[in-house]
Amino acid sequence: MKTIQDCLNERILIIDGAMGTMIQRHKLKEDDYRGERFKGWKSDVKGNNDLLCLTQPQIIKEIHKQYLESGADIIETNTFNAQRVSLADYHMEELAYEINFEAAKIAKEAVKESGKQAWVAGAIGPMNKTLSLSPDVNNPGFRALTFDDAVAAYYEQVKGLVEGEVDLLLIETIFDTLNAKAAIFAIKKYFSNQKDSIHSPHGEIPIMISGTITDASGRTLSGQTLEAFYTSVMHARPLSIGLNCALGAKEMRPHIEELSQIASCYVSAYPNAGLPNAMGEYDEQPEDTAHYIEEWAKEGFVNIVGGCCGTTPDHIRHIAEHVKKLAPRQLPVLEKNNSI
Repeated sequence: MKTIQDCLNERILIIDGAMGTMIQRHKLKEDDYRGERFKGWKSDVKGNNDLLCLTQPQIIKEIHKQYLESGADIIETNTFNAQRVSLADYHMEELAYEINFEAAKIAKEAVKESGKQAWVAGAIGPMNKTLSLSPDVNNPGFRALTFDDAVAAYYEQVKGLVEGEVDLLLIETIFDTLNAKAAIFAIKKYFSNQKDSIHSPHGEIPIMISGTITDASGRTLSGQTLEAFYTSVMHARPLSIGLNCALGAKEMRPHIEELSQIASCYVSAYPNAGLPNAMGEYDEQPEDTAHYIEEWAKEGFVNIVGGCCGTTPDHIRHIAEHVKKLAPRQLPVLEKNNSI
């Protein structure tokens, strides 16, 4: 059985597409989200997609399997908002560990049932509160969250994902690097505690990091340039660094090119299916998305590609087909610093 590093050196790997887009196709109602267990819950829960890992696990597993059948080598757990800070919107903070644990198990079962070698990435989203920006325009110094609170929430999420046996941890859609740093710190803290425990079965696993450029300025929402973002997170020694969301492949191209020139690790990219239309929907066809990504691959920009908002198994199938014969980006040879 090859390691993911072995495969990354041989070919371009495919990460899956949008989970939310696929869930929307099921047109689930409030009762579907609640299931039997949460029938009498005190607040509405429709829209809490991560909860479906507990109430509709068969739907989530089927979505994973569709992406695997379409050529995905890496599938993401359905846990984008599954930490207690975001779950507080539904008064479900106490479910954070359980949702992550079960999400990991569902994804691992989907891989096993597919019969192919694939890796499960524990999806760690950006939270619905930011550490760098004030939510109050009249009080720019105010923060809705402390760094320690963010670390504690991410730690609980990481614990659930790792104990559910994910293969990778993916910190994604980063618009505030300080939130990402909290996630990185939580991961390092968790594995440090594991080393100190003689009963721990869990060794440290690779981290993937993916930021999001929010507009044509080439900066994150919290104002960092791409190079500054890269410099800020490389201490984590990630398996890969990349970009996802916010932009379509056409708009993302110059940023992926820049990242490919500065990154010492593997580079990932999973754009949206174009930019949203006036109704907030995505119109870019699978063939079009695949053509853009094929061009990146021919230029030697990428190691891992896939799709974000609006993408479907059809998009992933086309992307996989278009890059399967193209060589992956070669890692740069770094000079040794012999200075004393």
